[in-house]
Amino acid sequence: MSGETLHASCVAFDSRAVLILGASGAGKSSLILSLIALGGTLVADDRVELTVEEKGLVARAPAPLAGRVEARGVGILSSIPCADGVLHCVASLDQAPDARMPEPRWWTHLGHTLPLISGQNVPDLAPVLAILLRNATLPDSFTSER
Repeated sequence: MSGETLHASCVAFDSRAVLILGASGAGKSSLILSLIALGGTLVADDRVELTVEEKGLVARAPAPLAGRVEARGVGILSSIPCADGVLHCVASLDQAPDARMPEPRWWTHLGHTLPLISGQNVPDLAPVLAILLRNATLPDSFTSER
């Protein structure tokens, strides 16, 4: 089992998870709070441990951060975390889409390639991710060009 820790956040709906990337202050924790409010479960905020397992690229919280999420202007909140989540996609808050209907982008890490959603300034990003992780599939362009 190989792995590493990233400066990122992660939320899961059942076992399907999104890894959220972005610089400090980009809105990772705010997006996490929105996703939890929509029924997601916190995997990790601020630091995410990724490991390669038989089921895919798996995200977990480092032990000291498990169940903790920052609410800017309020403080650190406690949330019931899920033990882990299998990454289904990645959202980058540092990258904006280059078109209304952008071409697919990919994120490759530890030998796994996942769909990358450029989420900077995307309206309704939280509900889109919640729907995607609950029961939707990515646009056909993601599967046909891979």
